[in-house]
Amino acid sequence: MMHKYFEINERGNNIRCKLYYKDKGAPEKAIIFCTGFAGHKDNAAAEKFAEKVLSKYKNIVIIVFDWPAHGDDVKKKLTLGDCDTYLQLVIEHVKNEIGAKQLYAYASSFGAYLVLKYLHEHGDPFVKTALRCPAVSMYDILTGRIMKNDEYDRILKGKDVLVGFDRKVVVTAALLDDLKQNDVREWDYMDYADNMLIIHGTADEVVPYSHSREFAENNVIEFISVEGADHRFQNPQHMSLATKYVMEFFEL
Repeated sequence: MMHKYFEINERGNNIRCKLYYKDKGAPEKAIIFCTGFAGHKDNAAAEKFAEKVLSKYKNIVIIVFDWPAHGDDVKKKLTLGDCDTYLQLVIEHVKNEIGAKQLYAYASSFGAYLVLKYLHEHGDPFVKTALRCPAVSMYDILTGRIMKNDEYDRILKGKDVLVGFDRKVVVTAALLDDLKQNDVREWDYMDYADNMLIIHGTADEVVPYSHSREFAENNVIEFISVEGADHRFQNPQHMSLATKYVMEFFEL
């Protein structure tokens, strides 16, 4: 397996990307891996997933990228509009520049929320979409699970607050308003359900397992529980199970 870093410079944006591949020819399939809140393109789960896929196939590439204000991205503040633009530009680049004939999405947590928002607003560009621990209640998760009490209070007072894990992300009152107004649980995904899979750990400490399961049931989306898995699937056996389920779903 090889990898390379590249940038997409379009419409005034600079998207930092990482490509995993085995063959330099145009791939048949491309998997866009969307990371979670405060994540980055050097995501360990993405690398392990790419290793597994590329150990069996050479006509596939896996692309990971930094969301706005994440990783090495140059934007200072996170907005849902910028996230939508980044995903659109990555999709266009993979189709037009890399030349992949079929696109798949594998997204976790906040990345899964953004993919669901994208599908609602633009339709489905993917053959299949796999979501791990999707943050379907992203506003509640950010304000109630990720942020500390004083951080939320400071935002209410008009302050911008640094929130997150590997890299702190600037969270604004405008972002919280956007998240509240864009609740994916209020939208209908029945038209896309046959091509979607949700995997969720029963011991998720960040995204409520019950929220994800209810969302899947309401939209008749295939749902797989992984007993004892936490939000990041840190147990290697749990992550191996998730990879197995996703590869089977993608028919790899």
